[in-house]
Order: sequence, then structure tokens, then C-alpha cells
Amino acid sequence: MIEDEKGLMHMDNSQKVSGYTRRDFGKIILLGVPVSVALNRIDSQINGVRIGVQSYSFRRMSLDEAIEGMVESGISECELFSGHVEPHRGSARDPFVRERLRQWRLTTPLDHFRTIRRKFDDVGIRLHAYNLSFNDSFTDGEIDRGFQMAQALGVEFITASATVSSAKRVAPFAEKYKMVVAMHNHDRVEDPNQFARPESFAKAMSYSDYIGINLDIGHFFAAGYDPLAYIRAHHARITNLHLKDRNRNRPGERGANVPWGQGGTPVTEVLQLLRSERFSFPANIEYEYSIEGAETVTEVTKCFEYCKKALV
Repeated sequence: MIEDEKGLMHMDNSQKVSGYTRRDFGKIILLGVPVSVALNRIDSQINGVRIGVQSYSFRRMSLDEAIEGMVESGISECELFSGHVEPHRGSARDPFVRERLRQWRLTTPLDHFRTIRRKFDDVGIRLHAYNLSFNDSFTDGEIDRGFQMAQALGVEFITASATVSSAKRVAPFAEKYKMVVAMHNHDRVEDPNQFARPESFAKAMSYSDYIGINLDIGHFFAAGYDPLAYIRAHHARITNLHLKDRNRNRPGERGANVPWGQGGTPVTEVLQLLRSERFSFPANIEYEYSIEGAETVTEVTKCFEYCKKALV
């Protein structure tokens, strides 16, 4: 950087700042990322543990705002929520809205997704997964197109809040494209078609080697299970984790999402397990707890700081 007569800073044409070229720097300025942040390449790996974020954490922001928030938070990996890619959905129960979304998926040029990938590349964020939640309303054409979207995004795998029955339909497409689809769990243990019990994961994985696990440790704990034991036993099929803190469900009462450290989920112990066993899959922050007046980037940053303290 050089200073002109007015005291303003400019990049020398031949200069690179912290690995950024003049062209890179211009793109970051256009995105709105603070210069003080952009001058340092972000790296959110801590003592060998890959810490990322589910972009659902920034669900109230646009995609560009979410990317800016990731950079400000210091997060260098992302699992991209489809809500940041697809148009506003409206009510999924409205047949007209559902059909409009289907047509968007089937007809949107793949360059749309390549452009999104470049947004992440331009600021040095590794986009490792696309969260597209296949369900029983998907046509075969939509399922097939979902894999094409993921390929255009250049991701390693797809994550899906799906049903066991839809996983069976997705499996042949996963094999066709040789891309893993990792099933994401919730806590509805009363419904065998939902991913909540270990048995549901086992059934889905029996359909194909390309069906994996996106384990949400908060939901898993709330449902009454031990995420530490499950990770030890099934790490070979786990593509990534979702990190959150929840309390256990009680009869007639769901365990609340709470600020990290205030619930019962063994977040620290899980992170330390990843470090000690050198598991290479990412652990993604998913900010879901509610604090009145809270600011998203501030809370995601707090979660990242929690990870740092657990792993130093």
C-alpha cells in the first residue's frame, strides 16, 4: 500500500497484500468487507479441526451480506443453505409456490451457481457443501438437477434435511453422480421416516455407500442420544457436523436451543474428540438460539470464539 498526498491508501500495481492481488482487493471492496479484515486471509482451522458455518446461521441476510458476515467472523469454510441460492419460497403448502420453485430448479442456468461459487472463492472461503433438502415432493427431475447444481457450485457433497423414504429415491442419483448426500437429523424420534434415531441413519446408509451423515449434535443430544459415542462409532460415514447447544427433550417439551455453554450438549467434548482423533470432516456452526436484540455476526463470532477456547 502507498499513501498519496491526501493521506489515502492505494495498492502499488506490482504489490500484493497478505496474498491478495490488486484484482482480489477490488472485489473485496465491492463486496463491502472491511479493509482491516480483508487484508488478512482467513483460516478457521484450529489445531487441525476444521471450523465452518452453515449459512442458515445468516438466514435473515442476503447471500452477499452472509458472505461478508463470514469474513467478519473469521470463518473460512461454508455449508451453503439453499435459501441463500433459491428465490423466496413462500408457503411450501401452496401448490402454485411449490410448482414455481420446481420450475426454477429445473430451468435456472447452471452459470447462476458458478457465479455464486466465485463469490466465495473471491474472499477465500471454502465452499464444501450445498444444503438442498430433498423430500417426498421432489420429482426425479428435481433430484437429478440438484446434483447438477451441486456440481456447478463445486462442492464436495450435499447435505439434506430429508426423509428416509426420499433417501431411498436419492441414492441412485448419488451413485450416478458419485457424490455423497449426507442426511441431517432432527429430534422427531416418534416418526420413523424422520432422521432422528440412529436406526434411521443405518437404514438410509444401507441404500448406498453414497449416503452419509450430517450429524447435528444438538438435535441428536436433545433426542436422547450421545453424539460422542456416535461419532466414535460412525466417523467414517460422517461428512460434517452441525454445532449447537440444546437441552434434552422432556415429555411434552422440546429442549431449547440456548447460547453455547448454557445447555447440555457436549460441544466442547465433541470438538476435543475431533482434535484428538484427527477427524478431518468440518464442524459447522449453526446459530439458532434466540436472544432479543442479538446481532447475527456478533453471535456467530461468539460461537467461533467458543470453539477456539475449546481447542487451544
